[in-house]
Amino acid sequence: MISIKNIKLGLAILTLLIFGLKTNAQTFVGKSIKINIFSSTPVEDIKAASTLGSAVISTQKQEIAVQVPIKSLEFDKKLMQEHFNENYMESDKFPSAKFKGTIEPVLDWTKDGEYNVTAKGTLTVHGVDQPRTINGKLSIKNGAVNFNSTFNVACAAHQIKIPSLVFTKIAEVIQIKIQGTLNPLTK
Repeated sequence: MISIKNIKLGLAILTLLIFGLKTNAQTFVGKSIKINIFSSTPVEDIKAASTLGSAVISTQKQEIAVQVPIKSLEFDKKLMQEHFNENYMESDKFPSAKFKGTIEPVLDWTKDGEYNVTAKGTLTVHGVDQPRTINGKLSIKNGAVNFNSTFNVACAAHQIKIPSLVFTKIAEVIQIKIQGTLNPLTK
């Protein structure tokens, strides 16, 4: 016969199990994600960097989201920065670049280690969404998550028009490097 005492004990154990499972789900955030872009042609190399990217990882669903304000990318030459924002990226109209996807393989986020990962999702640049698979490295150490990745973005895939007059100065494919540290979100 099941007694009320046994039911209460069972409910207490079930509550502890559910609470325990929820505490394993973690959200990591980073507010100073570094982004570098690089374009190389025989005529000119173009470089820009930002440390104003942000990222969030939800361990429960293995989701990652990264965003960078386009105007935060700084160039060595101010005129180049102006042309980039006004003529190519139309930063007032499309203020940020974003990626949202899921991380594979499934990781044990409580265990320190280095992992080769793949993020599958959508990259939004210049207002154009493109499905992407981006490879990277992720390390978990002392409760923090570090990640880095290098990948290419084709201007044409995001409807970024490069006038024929400057086509020899700007590559059709831009290299993107991203790295950052994310820490547990405290509630």
